[in-house]
Amino acid sequence: MYFTDRGIEELVQRRGEESVSVEWLGERLRDFVDLNPEFETPIERFATWLARLDDEDDD
Repeated sequence: MYFTDRGIEELVQRRGEESVSVEWLGERLRDFVDLNPEFETPIERFATWLARLDDEDDD
């Protein structure tokens, strides 16, 4: 188990029943980077990964 799994588990436990839009998620990611600029690169990579999940060319 990775250290981040605890945060992911908490997220699922606390908000697992909620539905959110991608627009809402994008705004929360921007808010997070504004408050934590040192995480700009990992958030950028995560957002790009999510955006391209269904791309067949990335296999």
